[in-house]
Amino acid sequence: MSSSSNPSTHHTSTIGSIGAPSRRNTELALLVFAVVIAVFAYANVGLAMNDSVPPGLLSYGLGLGLLAGVGHLVVRKFAPYADPLLLPLATLLNGIGLAVVWRLDQSQRLQQSPNFFEAAPRQLLNSALGVALFVVVLIFLKDHRVLQRYTYISMVAAVILLLLPLVPGLGVNVFGARIWIKIPGLGTIQPGEFAKIALAVFFAGYLMVKRDALALASRRFMGLYLPRGRDLGPIVVIWALSILILIFETDLGTSLLFFGMFVIMLYVATERTSWIVFGLLMSAAGAVGVASFESHVQQRVQAWLDPMREYTLSQEGVLGHTEQSMQALWAFGSGGTLGTGLGQGNSDLIGFAANSDFILATFGEELGLAGVMAILLMYGLIVERGVRTALAARDPFGKLLAVGLSGAFALQVFVVAGGVMGLIPLTGMTMPFLAYGGSSVIANWALIGILIRISDTARRPAPAPAPNPDAEMTQVVRP
Repeated sequence: MSSSSNPSTHHTSTIGSIGAPSRRNTELALLVFAVVIAVFAYANVGLAMNDSVPPGLLSYGLGLGLLAGVGHLVVRKFAPYADPLLLPLATLLNGIGLAVVWRLDQSQRLQQSPNFFEAAPRQLLNSALGVALFVVVLIFLKDHRVLQRYTYISMVAAVILLLLPLVPGLGVNVFGARIWIKIPGLGTIQPGEFAKIALAVFFAGYLMVKRDALALASRRFMGLYLPRGRDLGPIVVIWALSILILIFETDLGTSLLFFGMFVIMLYVATERTSWIVFGLLMSAAGAVGVASFESHVQQRVQAWLDPMREYTLSQEGVLGHTEQSMQALWAFGSGGTLGTGLGQGNSDLIGFAANSDFILATFGEELGLAGVMAILLMYGLIVERGVRTALAARDPFGKLLAVGLSGAFALQVFVVAGGVMGLIPLTGMTMPFLAYGGSSVIANWALIGILIRISDTARRPAPAPAPNPDAEMTQVVRP
């Protein structure tokens, strides 16, 4: 009798069956496809703008291919059973982002700006640093459960990172938001991007221990289970910290991301819908309260409510008003369904931040609705694979960490895309992988690395059971 048909051996099987495929060849094929699309986009931009293939096409293709190849080899060696889609999706987004950043570098309008600099070479360097951190994560983080030991150290690290921009002489105020620190020789860094990973580790470790207490309900009110008073403490502290970030750094994006990630993980840990309702009410109350006296937040709300008025006032030379929101909406509108074609739009009229905060408007104009939907679908796939990894993870810490990182990624995409499209006020964050910004690219490569490590542990086949002499005897005796 074969072991597969023997009922006495069924208890040894787990989620990953023995001899499960590793899917590394699938990943390699998808990576080649991702690099080819990115190189094609780069060539397309050059042909559209200059009627010639860009001179750096070969070096760009080899550079992106080398980064993708190194990432793949490290995954093949150190995380052989990891999800095969995460690395190709991140590579494709990073690659087409590089092509569009280079396209904006070629704009005559932007080159006449006093603050102009070549962003594409820096972005390629940032991507290389991001992939290097991705490699470091996979080589040195052998098991994601090790991070659980650093629950409270992660909290301290995250708070320090969030407070660094407030240090006199270190933090710099850029266009009203104080979320950068200046390091001589390296330029500016946005520590909040790295804080989100440290916070996800802290929340996962904290909620794994406290979830039973937080799930207990004291009374039911209007269909919601209200938590006990003493269990409200953590959420009030996190809420207060996110409001302080909003007040002192005037950074709506980080504040929303920080508090939203905690509420998502709290809901997943406790399965109480009341936490979502509490979170929405508290974040709305905090945002309205801060907007009532903080002028920078008020300006962004005004630009959201009436972008045409802001555009008109800025054209008249009135200080404190911006035309960017209206220009972004016009870019989306002129793109139509299929877009004007890469390199053939006018989104450079947006001016500064066209290659960072507003890069989605360029994609909207030059690739149209179809292109933006494809990009959002790629982001959605990364989040879906992260959630699937959480479902497959065999330990509660891994489940919560994967959900937290996926939730943070999804929230960042939502607040940036929503701000540029006029769904919510602008937040000043950047689209992961697409937009120019070193901190964002490097931090998000680290995030993908941690998700790949968790998925490798979750999908790894169970070790073959040790032979049991007693079981062999019973098999012989049984008719």
